[in-house]
Amino acid sequence: MIKMPFVKFALIFSLLAASLGAQGKDWPAPIKSLEAQGVEVMGTFAAPDGLTGYAGLIGQHPLAIYLTADGKQAIIGTLIDGNGNDLSQEPLERLVKKPMTVKIWNQLEKSTWIEDGSKHAQRVVYVFTDPNCPYCNKFWNDAQPWLKAGKVQLRHIIVAILTPTSAGKAAALLSAKDQQAALTQMELHHASGGIKPLDRIPASIRVQLDANQKLMEQLGSSATPAIFYKDESGDLEKLEGAPTPEVLPKILGPR
Repeated sequence: MIKMPFVKFALIFSLLAASLGAQGKDWPAPIKSLEAQGVEVMGTFAAPDGLTGYAGLIGQHPLAIYLTADGKQAIIGTLIDGNGNDLSQEPLERLVKKPMTVKIWNQLEKSTWIEDGSKHAQRVVYVFTDPNCPYCNKFWNDAQPWLKAGKVQLRHIIVAILTPTSAGKAAALLSAKDQQAALTQMELHHASGGIKPLDRIPASIRVQLDANQKLMEQLGSSATPAIFYKDESGDLEKLEGAPTPEVLPKILGPR
């Protein structure tokens, strides 16, 4: 059977065979229509009962699509067999989640960030950080045992989205001769202002801040800290806000 857990995904597309113009391969008309609505089709997979499976991506969300045998309708949902097994999970992991992790991780690596912690740490965590964000400061403080032990390297992707002084403070961090030292001092003195903002933001730094904010928005985040990390399987995970004590080991690993 086909399980549709969310109303917004519980859509059955009964589409005519007229072509809307494929954005990628020459898919059947219903798949082309989904592409036109913003779905990125990553590949196909075998499905039972005459269905053809398509692995899609909408935003950062994997999507299982099943094309009917006549090629005229597409059903979005999760395919469950008689034993309750999720037949959509493996193809989505293989065709969407793994490539998505590689793609987004590369984007994060190429952004403008400040290294915090050992260069030799086995675990890397990216965090979108606003200099005026109290929850970013809490996460930094909570992460100190892992940072001091050399187990984790935080990479702070600096953004300026919270207050009028955020941009000047972000520019002060990014223009510092020793960025890591400046970041540490900012976090240590966060309650009293953290770091003095620059009066004038260099154009080059403005470009970096704008690019970081655009990336943050593209990744579906609207609040700081926005934390990106890999789980035990190497798949990308995201969390917004300061993690609870129970969640910290999932992000930073064992202490």
